[in-house]
Amino acid sequence: MARAFAILRALARAVWRDQRSLESVVGNNFFIVSALLLQEAGGFIYLLIGLVLLFPLSTDPLRKIPASRLALWPLEKADRRFLRATSPWVSPAAWLVLGLAIWAARGRLTAGLWGLAAGLVLAGFLLSDLPFSPSRRIWLAIPNFPGVWNQLVRKNLRGMLSTLDLYCAILLTAAAIAFRIAGVLPREGFLALTVLVQVALSSYAQSLFGLDGRSGRQRYRLLPLRGWQVLFAKDAAFLSAAILLALPLAPLAGTGAALVALAMGHEPSVNRPRIQSRWRFSSGGSIIFGLVQAAAMGGAASAIAFTSPLFLGACVAAWAGSLWYYGRLIEGAGLADGE
Repeated sequence: MARAFAILRALARAVWRDQRSLESVVGNNFFIVSALLLQEAGGFIYLLIGLVLLFPLSTDPLRKIPASRLALWPLEKADRRFLRATSPWVSPAAWLVLGLAIWAARGRLTAGLWGLAAGLVLAGFLLSDLPFSPSRRIWLAIPNFPGVWNQLVRKNLRGMLSTLDLYCAILLTAAAIAFRIAGVLPREGFLALTVLVQVALSSYAQSLFGLDGRSGRQRYRLLPLRGWQVLFAKDAAFLSAAILLALPLAPLAGTGAALVALAMGHEPSVNRPRIQSRWRFSSGGSIIFGLVQAAAMGGAASAIAFTSPLFLGACVAAWAGSLWYYGRLIEGAGLADGE
């Protein structure tokens, strides 16, 4: 049993060390805008962020140990049963559910809300333990794109599917569709929710090369592609998701906001790339830059919705100019080493 306790202690250290990467939510545009601008009205937004964070928090801790290595360790059956029974309790999500259960027992929380939280944590735990997870099926179902960018765009879409930004935007869009069907969402709210959906994705636009790592960024120089083509493959994946999520609300305004997010996001993506972790929120360059980016996105969307759709052409021109300029930087000095 001593060996099992040693493994459990090491597992606890690894899990709690991994939780530090969740701090990326503080530098995310969606969190910043919610905290500074929405304030008390952002309660629903904080609920969405917490809901999205529950899934990486509730993964099976034993998954951190490769199955082939665990099978080779000299552990008895009693040790393995002990690890299987106690390892979930090194996860913060298990203690969260326990705390919510105590609140529910004291009448400060409804049983239905506790059941929802417990069900989500259990779902994250079980799905992470499947040998072939649903997320892999989604990755394999990504369609082909025309041109030489096909595989690059598909690779970048798979990268977006491994960030929490996209799932937060999906949940927000789903909630907006439900409100619209129920008839409780006024037409004036379409634009505001569209901008919020695009802001949820905007931090990823500041770190387009974040998931590639330093070695991945170096490999881009070996591809027989121009700098703008490498950047276009990133933008095509981002725009595919952003426009699709804007379709049920205000598609033209959402497209303009997404183009502005990319036009501004090229600068930190190329000159100040930040290494990003999968299954976490993307972290932007700075709070000030994130607020300016969100304000520019809101201004572009408002101009398209309230003044003229022709402002979409200005957004396209700004994005194309940024694509050309930073594409030349990639060809010349290359991508920065990043942090």
